[in-house]
Amino acid sequence: MIQSLLIANRGEIACRIIRTARDMGIRTVAVYSDADARALHVREADEAVHIGPSPARESYLIGENIIAAAKATGAEAIHPGYGFLSENATFAQAVIDAGLIWVGPKPSSITAMGLKDAAKKLMADAGVPVTPGYLGEDQNPERLKTEADAIGYPVLIKAVAGGGGKGMRRVDAPEDFADALISCKREAASSFGDDRVLIEKYILSPRHIEVQVFGDTHGNIAHLFERDCSLQRRHQKVIEEAPAPGMDEATRQAICAAAVRAAKAVDYVGAGTIEFIADASDGLRADRIWFMEMNTRLQVEHPVTEEITGQDLVEWQLRVAAGEPLPCQQDELSIEGWAMEARLYAEDPAKGFLPSIGRLELFQLGEGLGGRIDTGVYEGAEVSPFYDPMIAKLIAHGDNRDEARELLSDMLEDSAVWPVRTNAAFLIQALAHPDFAAGTVDTGLIAREGDEMTVAPQPSGEALTRAAMQIVPRSPFSGFRLNAPARRQAAFLLDGNAVEVTLEGVGADAPVSSMLFAESGTVWQLRPFRADGAGAGGVADGTILSPMPGRIIAVDVAAGASVTKGQKLVTLEAMKMEHSLVAPFDGIVEELNAVSGGQVSEGALLVRIARAEQGETR
Repeated sequence: MIQSLLIANRGEIACRIIRTARDMGIRTVAVYSDADARALHVREADEAVHIGPSPARESYLIGENIIAAAKATGAEAIHPGYGFLSENATFAQAVIDAGLIWVGPKPSSITAMGLKDAAKKLMADAGVPVTPGYLGEDQNPERLKTEADAIGYPVLIKAVAGGGGKGMRRVDAPEDFADALISCKREAASSFGDDRVLIEKYILSPRHIEVQVFGDTHGNIAHLFERDCSLQRRHQKVIEEAPAPGMDEATRQAICAAAVRAAKAVDYVGAGTIEFIADASDGLRADRIWFMEMNTRLQVEHPVTEEITGQDLVEWQLRVAAGEPLPCQQDELSIEGWAMEARLYAEDPAKGFLPSIGRLELFQLGEGLGGRIDTGVYEGAEVSPFYDPMIAKLIAHGDNRDEARELLSDMLEDSAVWPVRTNAAFLIQALAHPDFAAGTVDTGLIAREGDEMTVAPQPSGEALTRAAMQIVPRSPFSGFRLNAPARRQAAFLLDGNAVEVTLEGVGADAPVSSMLFAESGTVWQLRPFRADGAGAGGVADGTILSPMPGRIIAVDVAAGASVTKGQKLVTLEAMKMEHSLVAPFDGIVEELNAVSGGQVSEGALLVRIARAEQGETR
């Protein structure tokens, strides 16, 4: 067995690999960039090596630095996780050439499945059903248009070297083909350095079904059943589940057998996923499920397979890489119950899914409800702008689909993250959507109806009142009204917006300056609203908060300085634009937290202005 392992990745997948390696008695080595110096995977590994600046292209994507780190620390093997260099055949070969164990498929398998057109030809030759389309070498626009006309619209233009939803265009009519082709080829050239495309029949009621496969060096290949990843936003998976709803046993056997044939065609070793597209307009049928592509690595959604099979896929990877046979044979594997996974992102759905960065002052994910949480961050950690915004995966397992769905929703409801925004409320809405609840979701659901899922939730009056009671001090007269409870109107700022709350009874014995409260996967901040600041413009009580995540590029005031209404205080750079934050009224800089060059999260307190007494000067 491998004795020491370097993980060439970061975040939750690095932490997840470390967890299994530790259980197997394997020493682990982490690598990290400048931005990840205090990251969770660095803390959890036995040893950690710095490999470069924060941008991935200068650190996690520099293969020679990673191999050098493995050599320097005496690591025997390298696990690439997913993303970054995980499907880079050149890096895989370099690891092997360096005398290290590559915990992944053969470089030749990665290459064979790396180009969509070549992979589809290979699959067709292996008897794996492929989507009707054109995979030819002739890239003349007139030839491509002729092939599209013959296939019948709608069609999908796809970059041969594409992935992640890039280099794809749906075309609904012949007259739209030329412009879509130009756009697709331009994006493909920019993203992948290869503008070649293929043409496929566009499936009108598509389901994304994938099969987990595993091979060893002894010629054994097995499948661990299917997953359904149909709930997607812009071709990115949102919620995954296993098994697939509506899958009968005959169709399951057919699709899983096709996946095994696909893996055998490339002499596959290690963990891989065969992705299929299904036309679900008449339910799931074996004759309407076609090969789409193969991912030659572990998938983000692998935990749902682990939950229904009781197997640890990272342990399988490590054992296979060490030369052992598969831990289980096909007839020893079975499906138990149902599992669902939600990807929790640091982003704000109500603002077009803009990334949200900053310090996680509050980070609680419903740990006590019995589900599984895979994460790479912790309370107090920084969410960086340099990497994928996924901060956790929440996984629920139940005896049936409804149980798993309800548990996952409860976990999200019980989650509280602040001041970084997340998509938790969006995920709750998606789980509650009638089509998803019924198991009839297709890949276009969010595109059609996502607006309803992204409406920012509002706190209930009861929750707002409970929070307000923690702020308002007790009145000495509150308990002495005859025949009626004490009642008063109080004004507050709720995430910067003025609200009025009717308070019954008394407030807190020891009032606080602000209150965080959570509901439906969302956290709100409540602050007292000073009546004398009403109508002052900006933030009425003089509290200047960052309107979005960004970087402070200028601070034009100092603590204690006097300012006039409209005077520029701080300049924030966000989304490639500069935003000036100004004084809402004449006053004194009572508090200054903005530092030039510093990164700030949305809602962070930058400046607090105290209203100047009339005639006061400084």
